[in-house]
Amino acid sequence: MENNNSQRSYAIDAFRGITIAFMILVNTPGSWSYVYAPLKHADWHGCTPTDLVFPCFLFIVGISIYYSFKKKNSQQVIYYKILKRTVIIFGIGLLLHGFPYFNKSLADLRIMGVLQRIALVYCFSALLIQWLKPRQLVIAALIILLGYWLVLWGFGSNTPYSIAGPYSLTGNIAREVDLWLLGANHMWQINRIPFDPEGILSTLPAISTCLIGYLTAYIINEKSLTKPQTCYYLLSSGILLSLSGLLWNSYFPINKYLWTSSYVLFTAGIAQVILALFIMAVDIKAWLKSVRPLLIFGANPLLSYILADLWVRVLFFVIQIKDDQSQIIFNGYQAFYQIVFVPLAGNWNGSLLFACFHVLAVWAVMLVFYKKRIFFKA
Repeated sequence: MENNNSQRSYAIDAFRGITIAFMILVNTPGSWSYVYAPLKHADWHGCTPTDLVFPCFLFIVGISIYYSFKKKNSQQVIYYKILKRTVIIFGIGLLLHGFPYFNKSLADLRIMGVLQRIALVYCFSALLIQWLKPRQLVIAALIILLGYWLVLWGFGSNTPYSIAGPYSLTGNIAREVDLWLLGANHMWQINRIPFDPEGILSTLPAISTCLIGYLTAYIINEKSLTKPQTCYYLLSSGILLSLSGLLWNSYFPINKYLWTSSYVLFTAGIAQVILALFIMAVDIKAWLKSVRPLLIFGANPLLSYILADLWVRVLFFVIQIKDDQSQIIFNGYQAFYQIVFVPLAGNWNGSLLFACFHVLAVWAVMLVFYKKRIFFKA
């Protein structure tokens, strides 16, 4: 996996592309009442294939930071880029939450979210990478993971909801911190309980996910590993990390909503294994044609996510079908699913087909951008 090997970037782009494609797929079912289990998040503790999407993306963010920082830039330019990207990505996340009702009060606007977490994780990971050496980054990642465990275990048991347990929906300290800093009106709700799965405190262990991605790229490149050696390293390291996460699960449950430390290790290990498979397919087996469709998403991940989110919001909030009394009967999203896909394939398969349609629709638009060499980078 040499630095000048362009195939390497294709393997990473393909990994990034399948992550974005799967993210769109699981975010846009025809109906949330008809979703196959692997395409749903775990109810609370546990991990499904859907729960792998976000950590895999942050893992790739860490890899991207490594290659970005390989460019010769002054410290001033680097810090400017870090600040600029953080503000732009965070700001886009807020705008998406407000779309299309920008004239409404900000009293109920959700502050955190997927893009906001990406922005904060990128910012603090990039700064740590600038300040610390690789061995120190390993220590920093471990301190974050162990410290987060101790905070949730210790302070969670002292909350007013301690009877529910420190790792429960209502008993965890991460929720209490978000309630204090953000307020219930600015948070996501799960079963009418204010809780933000991309909250502030739980963003800390997500930084470790990103750092593992950076360290993975660092080891592969700085050690000048051959392609077979790279795959061997990623597979062995990935299995070890995942097993460590499973062992830790007995004491600190794997939980995407809390982004627990065991979840970090478990998902980072799987991300390394997936990367090994893509390197094997692209670099060793030369199956570039097979993964080329994924490069369309991989080359424009942020724009793909924004477009998918905007389109869903247009269907939900802009396109509405009303009765004679101006009461909303269907929004565009529901109507599209019920009129087109349910008669075509039934509720369950129609819901899946609806999601697949959105993946292909966004891919088609991104293909135009790809052919015109238009890439959106914050």
